[in-house]
Amino acid sequence: MGFGVAYGTHFFVSASELSLGSGFELVRFFFLLTFAAAIPAIISGGIAERAKFWPQLIATAVIVGFVYPLYEGIAWNRAFGIQDWLVRLTGNEFHDFAGSVVVHAMGGWLALPAVLLLGARRNRYRGDGSLSAHPPSNIPFLALGAWVLCVGWFGFNVMSAQTIDKISGLVAVNSLMAMVGGTLVALALGRNDPGFVYNGPLAGLVAVCAGSDLMHPIAALVVGGVAGASFVRMFTLVQNKWKIDDVLGVWPLHGLCGTWGGIAAGIFGSRALGGIGGVNLWAQLIGVANGVVWALVAGFAVYGVLPATLGLRLSQEDEFDGADLSIHHISATPEREVNW
Repeated sequence: MGFGVAYGTHFFVSASELSLGSGFELVRFFFLLTFAAAIPAIISGGIAERAKFWPQLIATAVIVGFVYPLYEGIAWNRAFGIQDWLVRLTGNEFHDFAGSVVVHAMGGWLALPAVLLLGARRNRYRGDGSLSAHPPSNIPFLALGAWVLCVGWFGFNVMSAQTIDKISGLVAVNSLMAMVGGTLVALALGRNDPGFVYNGPLAGLVAVCAGSDLMHPIAALVVGGVAGASFVRMFTLVQNKWKIDDVLGVWPLHGLCGTWGGIAAGIFGSRALGGIGGVNLWAQLIGVANGVVWALVAGFAVYGVLPATLGLRLSQEDEFDGADLSIHHISATPEREVNW
């Protein structure tokens, strides 16, 4: 459904038509499906441990089937003439090569209303407002997950060219440099906290997606470093000061770093700063603003209706037992059950 909304392509044709050009359109669909799948994955990280299963599946269907592809079609398929309007207004289209805004900022800003409307996990904040410890359950798996993402990201970014002849080594090197910048800055500012160290490279990779085909590698290092600093500072501010229980920090990581990436493409993609050019800051600012506003409006609509109709929050008893037991009827940490 979402692919049809974004690109006007449907599957109600014969298999012979679907297989034209070695089935390239199906390959394209499969690749872009992984982008769409990232949206509910991002949101789930923000509302973990307290959301009901089936209402979240309904939210996922609405978001992936309509909300996300509507903006995807605008940015990547020139839908509604908005890209043409930007060209007339600024001289350039909004540029997002691999989804800093289309995927990551969209997911992060959709997650923010969900997190706010769902509320914090029980006992996350004490009566006096101080933070209660909810430590990560498994630091080795945190590291493994982060590095699996880092390795997979090179395919994510490089193959955003979508055809072999357009693949560029510049995208791969810029992805590496942004990952390094994010890691080093998060290591320093996060004081070697593994939660920050393993999210630093992801912050850099999120930010470089939009302009990875345009920037000089040194610029990509800077973009990643700024993203790493943004994540460390904003995650701490969101959790400790603002008392917003975004479990995995998806708004700082994807929402804010993705927003920065869209803007950075307009800055560091310019020839004046060693980039390839063909992009400008005003087009990027307008394109980013469109995505953020649409995500916020849709997020508040979807996650405002669900609690009022089907309910989205687990009961106090189910939340105390844990989502693994109350939803899936099996413990995720059997060693803890044995110890108890």
